[in-house]
Amino acid sequence: MSTKRKIKIKKKNFSIFISIILILIISITLIITKTTNNKTTTKTIPKNDITAYKDKIDYYNNNYKERYIKYEKKHKNLTKEQVIKNVNMNLDLQFYKDTFKTKNLNTTIILVNKYYYVDKNYVPNNLENIDIKYSLKGMKLTKVARESFEELAKDAKRENLNIIAMSTYRSYEYQEKIYNDYVKKDGKEAADKYSGRPGHSEHQTGLAIDVYNEKESYTNFEKTDEFKWMQEHAHEYGFILRFPKEKENETGYIYESWHYRYVGKKAAKYIKEHNISLEEYYATKIKDW
Repeated sequence: MSTKRKIKIKKKNFSIFISIILILIISITLIITKTTNNKTTTKTIPKNDITAYKDKIDYYNNNYKERYIKYEKKHKNLTKEQVIKNVNMNLDLQFYKDTFKTKNLNTTIILVNKYYYVDKNYVPNNLENIDIKYSLKGMKLTKVARESFEELAKDAKRENLNIIAMSTYRSYEYQEKIYNDYVKKDGKEAADKYSGRPGHSEHQTGLAIDVYNEKESYTNFEKTDEFKWMQEHAHEYGFILRFPKEKENETGYIYESWHYRYVGKKAAKYIKEHNISLEEYYATKIKDW
């Protein structure tokens, strides 16, 4: 082999070697840069910062960011999910002190409780009288709730069960009278545990209903066969037990076996299957609260 050819081969090998070295240097540089960027991101949003859950929990409300942070500091034992849900339910606020005008008027998902209220002059659309076969005289619900309740009561009747509507829609003025009477009788603190203040009672929505079986007092409804049937079937007609046991902290009310609320079949099925309150459903499923 000639000397010139040997020199040419050596130059070619050297060029390949240099190219490989350059590729290695560029690759290492890119890896270091990527690692540095990741570290910077971690410093910007700490792993334990609740605001980092903005894109991880679909019911995170960025408007409540400061409330989430403040509430978490006071409840370090709770998970991030529970902190967000509790704040969405306004559990960081005080009953009747921190209140908001409710949204979703004239819908089956309207929320009225000790935080959310309706105006004094609010009257739901399409109020209709319930068939006297299934209610006391003069009981009214909105059209969809009335139709569903009558279907429920009719089907229960086929099984020799008597489910009667004894208290349904109440005007602001009527609720005011009832509440004031309870206050005179038991005091304000006690009355607040079982009766809504005017404007804060969901009876004003035309979607709430108190029932009994005409044999037992409504306060003993839990002891009846009708109650057992309602526990198993109410959701099939779009109704939920509004104030369940062990949910007092969320609903603000003591357990009431006789008080039901129409929310529609889809919502009622979800609430039943997940054993949650309407407040929890609203806090995690309704985007406009």
